[in-house]
Amino acid sequence: MRKVFQEELAQVGEDLIEISKLVSEAIVKATTSFEVADVDLAQDVIAADARIDFLQNSLDERAIDILALQGPVASDLRMIVGSLRMSASLERMGDLARHIAQLARLRFPSTVIPASLTETFKSFAEQDIEIANKLTQLLETRDLEVARDILKANSVVNDLHLSVFKAIARSDWHESPATTVDVALASRYFERFADHGVSVAQKVTYLVTGAWHPNSSMEHG
Repeated sequence: MRKVFQEELAQVGEDLIEISKLVSEAIVKATTSFEVADVDLAQDVIAADARIDFLQNSLDERAIDILALQGPVASDLRMIVGSLRMSASLERMGDLARHIAQLARLRFPSTVIPASLTETFKSFAEQDIEIANKLTQLLETRDLEVARDILKANSVVNDLHLSVFKAIARSDWHESPATTVDVALASRYFERFADHGVSVAQKVTYLVTGAWHPNSSMEHG
């Protein structure tokens, strides 16, 4: 029974890694479709989100079965509960990639972002892709230096998000109301994607260290 239990725990970990890889693929495609108004690529992201949802549901069902049938304690219990929470964050990251792709599809054949903010959103994309790729690495290795890298990237995203809202509040902002709403929504999607990445990184850190410091553990460690 113990061998079966350990195999089930290992499968939960593998499932998290698989979902994380799909999220990375989604954000790469979503940000590309967003930047160049590629409606076919956007549609790929929107359609592929169902796979992420399916895998999350399967992982959650497996984890709940382990809780009900195996009665895990201590570190095993933390791992199962943490996996449930991480799968929810990863699924939400997939949703946010889908939202970015949906904006690209909505505004096709035009791009969503005005020329004045093109570089800002390229930077957003680079940081979100970095976070997604680092998450897969973190889930595979549990290397807390990787978790700290995620926090650093998130700090850049937060600064970019703030800069967008400063830009649309300036007196020389003359874009249409629709564009202004699109820009604000897109900035929020990119920012929330990074936040959920941080949430996963914090939970992995907790599983490794047993200490829960959601606001500072990785930023100052």
